[in-house]
Amino acid sequence: MTTADDSDRAALLRATADDLRGESSESKQLAALLYRVSDLYDPDEETTPEEIYRNVQYILEVKERGGIDR
Repeated sequence: MTTADDSDRAALLRATADDLRGESSESKQLAALLYRVSDLYDPDEETTPEEIYRNVQYILEVKERGGIDR
């Protein structure tokens, strides 16, 4: 069950991700990771730490390969 603190945490993570997102691929990647982690605290999201871990792994693998189109 989520609490108001959890909603605040999700909002803070997403605001931080927005602030960090820039033109570089590294800043975009970090922002994507923070957004994904924020889903843990969002009452409208149904996700587990394991799903987030797998998604983060995928994000890192795509980055390592040079992008999603390659």
